[in-house]
Amino acid sequence: MSITIQIAWLFLLAIPIACVAWTVTHEEIFKEPRDYCVKRCVAGKSLLERKFFYLFTCEYCFSHYATIAFLCLTGYKLLLDDWRGYVIAGFALVWIANVYMSLFAFIRQEIKKEQTAIEVLEQKVKD
Repeated sequence: MSITIQIAWLFLLAIPIACVAWTVTHEEIFKEPRDYCVKRCVAGKSLLERKFFYLFTCEYCFSHYATIAFLCLTGYKLLLDDWRGYVIAGFALVWIANVYMSLFAFIRQEIKKEQTAIEVLEQKVKD
């Protein structure tokens, strides 16, 4: 596979990884399991238990596991054709996916800020 195709795969494959990681760690559909994990990561008796449940509350941490799943699913390798290509691809995909999630969080924050400003203006107009 040419380097151009590998780079294209890198940026495209990071999209579903970011989507899965963000959805599990932030969206309302997983709120109850996430709340349970938050409780367990705070009140867990062992370090291993606390760290295991923390995994489901942190998008960066969870993106590593989502990346491993997508690497197994696709067999994507970056730069090298042996096991080292999987390692390089894994870290590159995690990094790109987290850049995507940071941009998404920033955009959502800006949208919420604009909505709040609109609500304040509407309230001033009513008063």
